[in-house]
Amino acid sequence: MKRIISPDLKQHEEAVIFELSFAGCVYAEEEAQLLLCAAQTPDELFHMVDQRAAGFPLEHVIGRAEFCGLQIAVDPGVFVPRMRSEFLVRQAIARAFPRAVVLDLCCGTGALGLALAASVPDVELHAADLDPAAVRCARRNVEGAGGRVYEGDLYKPLPAALQGSVDILIANAPYVPTDAIDLLPAEARLHEGHAALDGGADGLDVQRRVAAEASIWLAPGGCLLVETSERQAGHTLRIFADQGLRAEAVHSEEWEATVVLGVRE
Repeated sequence: MKRIISPDLKQHEEAVIFELSFAGCVYAEEEAQLLLCAAQTPDELFHMVDQRAAGFPLEHVIGRAEFCGLQIAVDPGVFVPRMRSEFLVRQAIARAFPRAVVLDLCCGTGALGLALAASVPDVELHAADLDPAAVRCARRNVEGAGGRVYEGDLYKPLPAALQGSVDILIANAPYVPTDAIDLLPAEARLHEGHAALDGGADGLDVQRRVAAEASIWLAPGGCLLVETSERQAGHTLRIFADQGLRAEAVHSEEWEATVVLGVRE
């Protein structure tokens, strides 16, 4: 249901748009509406405006992000789910089935696994992340949908009972090369966890670690899916193939997104 903006806040709309425009926000009018809907009082509203004008991600300021039609809680410091990752979710949904076991590694807010679970009936959802802040946020999102969230490095915190039973393994692992971190927008570089961005020297270190153990956790016919760049896709394909996975890459011009899939034979 669309929230009605109270008259006490509506009267500040033009001032909010002006402040956001002055700060360089390209979509000042759209952002103003989100801030007006999120705030409860004028003081809270202008505190949010100050944060946004100072460069904090809008999603951190209002505490949520829209992803695949869902409202996802996003806490300060946690990786904000990107719109292009909806393409990754679509690829996973196309390969999932009712009552599938789904594992969302490097889960951040848990948005990807949650979006899949919202589209496929009765999935068994598990998610994990190394960052304690991300885990706390993911638990708010995922546990309300009946999933479980674990804190630890990739597969380490997972229950052994999951080995050989995962049908869909989504791993939106970081794939930005270390030397390219400084080229990212300030919103990401300064306000999201470094570990959620840094993929190592060539951007593929975490993908290598994910692929190395994937076959231990995947069920026969299970599928590992990762997001990567179009430039890196060939390297990711080789990484998957070297681990015995039947690999393919899919690209979307519309989403400007590339996904590499690997199936356990």
